[in-house]
Amino acid sequence: MNIEILNKLTQNQDIAQNLKVLSENATGKIVFSTSFGIEDQLITDVIFSQKLKNIEVFTLDTGRLFQETYATWHKTELHYNQKIKSFYPNTEDLEIFINERGINPFYESQELRKQCCYIRKVEPLQRALKDTKVWITGLRAEHSPNRNSIETVQWDEQYQLYKYNPLLHWTSDEVKEYVNSKGIPYNVLHDKGFISIGCAPCTRAVKEGEDFRAGRWWWEDASKKECGLHG
Repeated sequence: MNIEILNKLTQNQDIAQNLKVLSENATGKIVFSTSFGIEDQLITDVIFSQKLKNIEVFTLDTGRLFQETYATWHKTELHYNQKIKSFYPNTEDLEIFINERGINPFYESQELRKQCCYIRKVEPLQRALKDTKVWITGLRAEHSPNRNSIETVQWDEQYQLYKYNPLLHWTSDEVKEYVNSKGIPYNVLHDKGFISIGCAPCTRAVKEGEDFRAGRWWWEDASKKECGLHG
């Protein structure tokens, strides 16, 4: 059973070995979702370097990403000679939303921002996760105070699958050291004060002393900075 395999992974800190074991032993569809942040680049390296064919790597292209993010996507595919599957917003839904609300309605209210997130990210993710049994993510406990209760392996009620967060207890320094030591391509925005990188209109660099998530949806209440991808 997948849960038995996944539980064993919590006892081992070797991410390369864990993902190999998962790829070779878990049943059903296994996917990894990347947004090309530094954590995701680390996991992508492990998957592609070991040629773990049973793990599908995909991304959500919202249409509003930074050019640096697209550059990282391109460099990653060239570096590993692997393609990353992409999912896009439903064209009709997006056209209706923009024609009715304007090109940047997310600044007007949290409700409109969440509608934009749903169309550009949540609905495409639902399609990407169809029939998936295990979803690998780059979530870390440091990402948000609201994620302190997340476990390395957990059942995701929203998507009806097991979620595996192999980097959950890694620190930022540990991630950076790993990526630099292996020469893994990463988004250069990380060197410019961008910690959590999402859509360009909704992300800014974090100033010294600011909270980790201060750069995301900075005009909103700090306690509500989620887009719905992880509940």
